[in-house]
Amino acid sequence: MAADSEPESEVFEITDFTTASEWERFISKIEEVLNDWKLIGISSGKPLEKGIFTTGTWEEKSDEISFADFKFSVTHHYLVQEPSDKDGKEELGEDALPLPMQDLLCMNNDFPPRAHCLVRWYGLREFVVIAPAANNDAVVSESKCNLLLSSISIALGNTGCQVPLFVQIHHKWRRMYVGECQGPGVRTDFEMVHLRKVPSQYTHLSGLLDIFKTKIGCPLTPLPPVSMAIRLTFVLQDWQQYFWPQQPPDIDALVGGEVGGLEFGKLPFGACEDPISELHLATTWPHLAEGIIVDNDVYSDLDPLQAPQWSVRVRKADNPQCLLGDFLTEFFKLCRRKESTDEILGRSAFDEEGKEAADISHALSKLTEPAPVPIPKLSVTNMVHSAKKKIRKHRGVDESPLNNDVLNTILLFLFPDAADKLADVFESRTSTSTGNNPPPENEDYNLFSHFKSAPSDSLTYKLALCLCMINFYHGGVKGVAHLWQEFVLEMRYRWENNYLIPGLANGSPDLRCCLLHQKLQMLNCCIERKKARDEGKRGSMSDRSPGGASGDGAKGGDHSGDNPEKEFGKSWESWSDSEEEFFECLSDTEDLKGNGQENGKKGAKESVNLKPEGRLHPHGKLMLLHPGEPLYVPITQEPAPMTEDLLEEQSEVLAKLGTSAEGAHLRARMQSACLLSDMESFKAANPGCCLEDFVRWYSPRDYIEEEVVDEKGNKVIRGELSARMKIPSNMWVEAWETAKPVPARRQKRLFDDTREAEKVLHYLAVQKPADLARHLLPCIIHAAVLKVKEEEALEDISSVKKIIKQIVSHSSKVLRFPSPEDKKLEEIIAQIMSVEAIIARARSLKAKFGVEKCENEEEKEDLQRFVNSLLEQPEVSVVGAGRGPAGSIIHKLFVNAQRLTESSDEVPAVPPLEEELRRSGSQEERRQGVQSEFPPPTGREVILRASVPRPAPYSKALPQRMYSVLTREDFRLAGAFSADTTFF
Repeated sequence: MAADSEPESEVFEITDFTTASEWERFISKIEEVLNDWKLIGISSGKPLEKGIFTTGTWEEKSDEISFADFKFSVTHHYLVQEPSDKDGKEELGEDALPLPMQDLLCMNNDFPPRAHCLVRWYGLREFVVIAPAANNDAVVSESKCNLLLSSISIALGNTGCQVPLFVQIHHKWRRMYVGECQGPGVRTDFEMVHLRKVPSQYTHLSGLLDIFKTKIGCPLTPLPPVSMAIRLTFVLQDWQQYFWPQQPPDIDALVGGEVGGLEFGKLPFGACEDPISELHLATTWPHLAEGIIVDNDVYSDLDPLQAPQWSVRVRKADNPQCLLGDFLTEFFKLCRRKESTDEILGRSAFDEEGKEAADISHALSKLTEPAPVPIPKLSVTNMVHSAKKKIRKHRGVDESPLNNDVLNTILLFLFPDAADKLADVFESRTSTSTGNNPPPENEDYNLFSHFKSAPSDSLTYKLALCLCMINFYHGGVKGVAHLWQEFVLEMRYRWENNYLIPGLANGSPDLRCCLLHQKLQMLNCCIERKKARDEGKRGSMSDRSPGGASGDGAKGGDHSGDNPEKEFGKSWESWSDSEEEFFECLSDTEDLKGNGQENGKKGAKESVNLKPEGRLHPHGKLMLLHPGEPLYVPITQEPAPMTEDLLEEQSEVLAKLGTSAEGAHLRARMQSACLLSDMESFKAANPGCCLEDFVRWYSPRDYIEEEVVDEKGNKVIRGELSARMKIPSNMWVEAWETAKPVPARRQKRLFDDTREAEKVLHYLAVQKPADLARHLLPCIIHAAVLKVKEEEALEDISSVKKIIKQIVSHSSKVLRFPSPEDKKLEEIIAQIMSVEAIIARARSLKAKFGVEKCENEEEKEDLQRFVNSLLEQPEVSVVGAGRGPAGSIIHKLFVNAQRLTESSDEVPAVPPLEEELRRSGSQEERRQGVQSEFPPPTGREVILRASVPRPAPYSKALPQRMYSVLTREDFRLAGAFSADTTFF
């Protein structure tokens, strides 16, 4: 215990001086990243092919490391290449230079049009960049820059990595990089100078050569040759001499005399401003030896017209204003409006004060009174029209969003049958406008089924175009609300007066179309049924004999045989509600009379009340089983047409009934309403029939017939109901027992057209402009795609065709759902706008290069290819440079622009004598004359290369490279200087 009580002074502390510092940890992290990315060891690869930097695929991968609490991002940029074979690796000797050093001298990819700045400056295919992770962070102090350079130098030495490592220093906008590349016994330092103000001695080639040679410090007396590549870039911004080919729409012509012309039938297309803002011409001297060209502060041989290589790129205007895009964007904005039609147009039609309101309410009360008031005079339509007149009196005619000329033009375009003078024309067009669609092979026409819009010849489609036009040109949302109000009134008027709506396909609502189109088709179905019923009533009133219903069955048969309504339509609505009997037989009149009398007698014997009613025609093959008389096909009610929202409601109601026995029974009863109606019609047409007779006609598969031998040995056919029909409490048996012999004309209507029409009209009346825009947006997108396709066909641009296919595919997925997301709709509109901009650019370039005016077919094709390449490629080389067809046009463009500039600067014109002297003067004067045809170059780029031993004469000859770029804003020198680390 004594030992434990010793003083603590004997406990000593061990200090570990091998603990890694933050700097060492940072270097270690760099090495780890290089190891993870497998950048260790000798780099191998094939020599770079010409243009591979532009056509090849560049990829990058990133990681994050930190120096203490300062975070850096490490990014590896590399050109994707096929792996080299083993033979290539074996050929690499010990003295082979690292691949990045070989790339420094490669001339195949100078001045790539689209690449990382380090690729353009140094010609590298692979490199790693270490930069501050945050955008606002920067390594500014010299000591920190040196520390980072030391770090990457040590990391490269430790790992044996031959990929160049760069560190980004200073603020990011300056794009300042310093770096290093190491190989066996060699090292390349990457240095950079970035200045605002350019020293005058560096603005020409001789000054740059001086600085390059000084930096190399070559000890050899005959200096190895320096190879040069020079590029001058000229920018053309002034297009005033070429009119922009897009013609703006003639707004005054929108209310012109023609009906259904360009104005309200088509969407506009094209840019309102030139979508090409600048043309950049790069004149390049790719391989020059020192001394071939003179370029100093006094004289220059760099004549753009004599440059062996010309290349052109165009700068596109940022978001050029395009008509179709504006129309789509403005129409889409409608979808976000909240106001109702009444709020937009002012007071509601029935919200008047004082006497006016009293008049309307009095008139509406008269509608319900049992007084001998002529109904047409007090129809709801007349009430609304009178209310509308009062609104106009109250607000003033001038305040109406749409003037009468525009409104009448639109209504005449939408409803061509409304004009008496066009009645005959409309009749001839009815077959096409009411549903006889073009053949299904027509892919463009069938787009409506993909987009869930409406056929391009339908009323809904035309309405969408008109509303889009009005929203843009005539009063915006107020104009839309006004036209919609007029449209709803027109629908009400047509319903009340039995006028079919033009531009809608016959039959039930097409569920492939938008809901609004289905509603209009439903209204048309109602009008058709009501019209047929009313005509049937009038026909029976005119055909009725003075004796009324006292005529016998034979006379009724005579009437039916001559009845034109039978030929018009065989549905039950064409029959009157009177008690007359009609026998619908297709046989001759005499047979019809005889059959009618016989049936009458048999019917009288069996039962006084069982008289055949509602017959369409004899079946022809089948006979009734028990009476043995011919089986007659009855006149039946057609099933009720349904729109998709009604189908959803019905399915919800049926689903809510549950799976219980009672629910299932009730569901079956609801679904068998049509079956019950057909049974009652069959019983009325065939007195004395049985369920087997009905099944044989209605569902032949449920009546099984087989041959059997009877008592006498004869083969007879005996039939019976199928097993499905013999199930106890079968719905068919129950329905048959409850069915009474009632002809279709006296049954309760399966389809109450009056109620359904009122529901549709109410649905239309309560639509807000935003709801309307949502319904019709698929039609507008459909129209826009058709317009873009039509315009692209004139230009034939392959890239645009691909984008259009993507738009169709994308739209088909998005618009199929009832309420697509706004973001997805915006994406579709943006795609359409981008296509419009591309086509506008193509037309702009065509006009500038005079493609259409070119008479030589070969030159025209070359120019067309050149224009298409300008649209799709970042930079296009000009065949024949300044002497080719495209080059001569570009030269003229610059000459004209210079002349305009000189005239605007009020430079005195050159006298003819001086002009002659200039033409016949010295070479320098001639060069200056040509030079004046071009503006001063916007950019001068020079690449100088040499293979020089450094630092000693006996050192290995290594690649040296310096890149210089001079623009109006700054001056940059980027140098890569290699040194021998073994023999120095």
